[in-house]
Amino acid sequence: MASKFGLAGGIPERRVRPIWDAIDSRQFKNALKHCTTLLSKHPNSPYALALKALILERMGKADEALSISLNAKELLLSNDAVLIDDLTLSTLQIVFQRLDHLDMATSCYEYACGKFPNNLELMMGLFNCYVREYSFVKQQQIAIKMYKAVGEERFLLWAVCSIQLQVCCGNAGEKLLALAEGLIKKHIASHSLHEPEALIVYISLLEQQSKFGNALEILSGNLGSLIMIEGDRLRMQGKLLARAGDYAAAADIFEKVLQLSPDDWEYFLHYMGCLFDNESSMCMGTGGNPMGSTKSVECKNLKLPDEVFDSRISRASTFIHKLLVECNNDSIRCPYLANLEIERIKLVYGKVDADKLVEGLMQYFSRFGHLACFASDVELFLRVLDPRKKSEFLEKLLEGCDSTTDSPVKALGRSISVFKIQNSIDNMFTLSTGDLEGLAVQMVDMYCKSLPLSKDLDIQENMHGEELLSMTCNVLVQLFWRTRDIGYLLESVMILEFGLTVRRYIWQYKILLLHLYSFWGCLPVAHEWYKSLDVKNILLETVSHHILPQMLVSPLWSDLNDLLNDYLKFMDDHFRESADLTFLAYRHRNYSKVIEFVQFKERLQRSSQYLVAKIEAPILQLKQNAYSIQEEEGILEGLKCGNPFVELSNEIGNKSLTFNEDLELRPWWTPTFDKNYLLGPFEGVSYCPKESLIKQSEANVLKAIEKRSLIPRLIYLSIHCASSVKEHAEDNGSTSDPKLSLELKILLERYASILGFAFKDAVELVLGVSRSQKPLEVLSSDIVDWMNFVVFLNAWNQNSHEIGFSARETWNLVNCLLKKYILEKITSIGPLVSSPGSNLPVLVQLITEPVSWHSLVIQSCARTLVPSGKKKKKSGSADQNTNLQSHEIQDSIQSLCDIIGEVTKWVNVQIKEPDDKKFESIFSSLQRNEHSQGPGKIVFMLENFISSANDVQLGDRIFQALQQWSAADVARKILAGQRTLLSEFLRICEVKVKSLQALKVHL
Repeated sequence: MASKFGLAGGIPERRVRPIWDAIDSRQFKNALKHCTTLLSKHPNSPYALALKALILERMGKADEALSISLNAKELLLSNDAVLIDDLTLSTLQIVFQRLDHLDMATSCYEYACGKFPNNLELMMGLFNCYVREYSFVKQQQIAIKMYKAVGEERFLLWAVCSIQLQVCCGNAGEKLLALAEGLIKKHIASHSLHEPEALIVYISLLEQQSKFGNALEILSGNLGSLIMIEGDRLRMQGKLLARAGDYAAAADIFEKVLQLSPDDWEYFLHYMGCLFDNESSMCMGTGGNPMGSTKSVECKNLKLPDEVFDSRISRASTFIHKLLVECNNDSIRCPYLANLEIERIKLVYGKVDADKLVEGLMQYFSRFGHLACFASDVELFLRVLDPRKKSEFLEKLLEGCDSTTDSPVKALGRSISVFKIQNSIDNMFTLSTGDLEGLAVQMVDMYCKSLPLSKDLDIQENMHGEELLSMTCNVLVQLFWRTRDIGYLLESVMILEFGLTVRRYIWQYKILLLHLYSFWGCLPVAHEWYKSLDVKNILLETVSHHILPQMLVSPLWSDLNDLLNDYLKFMDDHFRESADLTFLAYRHRNYSKVIEFVQFKERLQRSSQYLVAKIEAPILQLKQNAYSIQEEEGILEGLKCGNPFVELSNEIGNKSLTFNEDLELRPWWTPTFDKNYLLGPFEGVSYCPKESLIKQSEANVLKAIEKRSLIPRLIYLSIHCASSVKEHAEDNGSTSDPKLSLELKILLERYASILGFAFKDAVELVLGVSRSQKPLEVLSSDIVDWMNFVVFLNAWNQNSHEIGFSARETWNLVNCLLKKYILEKITSIGPLVSSPGSNLPVLVQLITEPVSWHSLVIQSCARTLVPSGKKKKKSGSADQNTNLQSHEIQDSIQSLCDIIGEVTKWVNVQIKEPDDKKFESIFSSLQRNEHSQGPGKIVFMLENFISSANDVQLGDRIFQALQQWSAADVARKILAGQRTLLSEFLRICEVKVKSLQALKVHL
């Protein structure tokens, strides 16, 4: 190509280099200047035009960049004298890709490959285009063409991977895998294989077709030597034998694996699974959650004769004993865990009593009890013990802690492990309030005494005993749940703030804090702690569930907008750039990563949280601009009138969504985003298991996505139906479209169905509540959704009257229900400072959603009363209807103003109450006495510790940090956060009242 001879796109490289240097240093104006000079000398050079387009795109001038790119493309396709090289095409590809016109780059490469059919560089460029488009069939075709052209093994494997992608990520049947197998067989016959990845791909093909015997034959032959690490080859062989059903041979192989890697717990479980003919342990990589892992052997095969069971368990015991003798390494835990697993299996089979397992657990504690992982290591073994044996084990642990002569660090680790075990066996839920208080005091005292152990550690290093404050927080929150004494809640916040004052990098404290602050109506402070987590990249998908649900129902619109935009930008950028990773995997011959990257991208595309964010971002825009119907219509036009979201709602039942949130990091009291135990009465250990909660939460998300997807279209149709009232449509220049009214009715029926009612029943229900024939509580669980339904029902009734009620009746229905429920929420909330877990988010939603949509309907109807253009002479009947509708609209405006006025009055009372009074109301909940019952003991202990601390004992860094903490400052931070939240809510209310009053004056 020309670039190999000192030319770039047919232009001397010395003329192009300054342009690239300027682009690389982000000096785009300078780059554009050089490029303009270059174009003056080479005006018909596609490469020069491509460079200019690239610079303009980087400068944010997308339209100009696209226009110039199209000119370059036209020159390439129409002028045979123009040089076509990969450098020009790849530059154009970058521009077209960033402008979301990848199909144009593909057409350029297809033309070039047609013109130069045997040019390998161009074919690789075209393959890259197909990778970016996820066109697996075309990838396969061009890869085979390259393989035929040069016979290289890598191009054959590109084709094989493309076939695998058609099967696992496309719609192709598994019969296509036989084609891929045939291609590799033919290549082996003529060239053999030369890369380990090639062999791995071949074996994975055979596995996918359940040809385990053939795969074993290949792995045992000459090609097996490509897997140079013996342990890796044995692992593959063992898995294949197990999946083929030859468990005895597989067990023999796994013994060899464990001799090479005695700390490989996963393969010990596979070994035990094979000993007991348990096929389920070998279902690896064939489905399910790849992030999950087997923690123990499932003892399903209980029909083994006693002598067979005894023989196999004896073999396992002998082998593990041999491993223990050979490794003799205190850092290796697997053989000791294996002994526990053997005792667990014996107990399940009824061969021993639980005392043997407890004895084994105590031996494991004596060796590894100081490690942070001890509690999680033994958790599964504790599950097979009855409550009496668990308590007995806990008593022995406590005795073991007292009798050890470990170093201070190890002794601290053992004590923490005991606290964890106490929590994992639900012992804390059975303790009395006094015992729980004592436990919390004990843990904080231990934390304070352990601080000197960390005085020489760097601030980035984990401190000894950090987990103690997290566990203390959990105990204090449980005490609040039991007693409803906010002093315990305040103390739980204070100890976490204390821990973060000592070391600000402890993410576990921050997550607990943001949930506690959110619960207490201090969302601005919670959001600040979330931002301090510095969540980036894929963590936006797995971690943002800690704050996003609370922000969606808050008045912090600016922060919510940033949160949604950051998340959506990451996801969209990843979808745009993930193909780069896939092509890199092809080029670096890491073929297993090719499939992994594509599957990961598809998993993210089906993310439930991604759909929620895509729906909530435009709804937020609509809420922010509800004061102006003209602004709303512009937004709705940009959203294609909400039609794409209705399509999404229609498809949601057929979508297989993924839930990628890492729920393990959530506090115990809120295991899912829509469940918080603290909102209800104390339930002890009888609360719902987490697994069923997660399933219910996922079902709720699907329902919410289906329902929320309808909102933009419902708003659009409501505006148009309300402004198309037959008596006034002609005066306003609009037309009454019966299709819109029919569609609105269909969506209302759908909305009612999602709420669990037929349309007619839903209408009767809301009418019954408005007339006090049914209690307010019947709508309370989904009150915001019901109020939205009523608002849209009224808009539809302005044009339809099918339900047998006059327009005035449905206006009154909306006004009555909004007033009833909003005033009821105001009454139930009480003082925010002393009412954690209040209904404030529901009140905010009622004002920002149904009230907003209702104001849009009012604005739309008001517009019909002010005809555009020349006024027509009206009949007396028309005048009467106009006056009647004007009266109804003015009544509704006044009703909304009165309702929002009541909310504003309540918010002002909350804000204007003296801070000293609010401070005293919560700070006085702490007794701050070492001997008194109730909250305050821990704060008292911390204050005494700080006053008696010295820099010699603690080190200068920790000592200086302690001086910055103040219990009073934490209480004031809560008050400041609540004030900020209420101020934002007040601003929203004031804007709504102002716009409604202006509309009333206009009428």
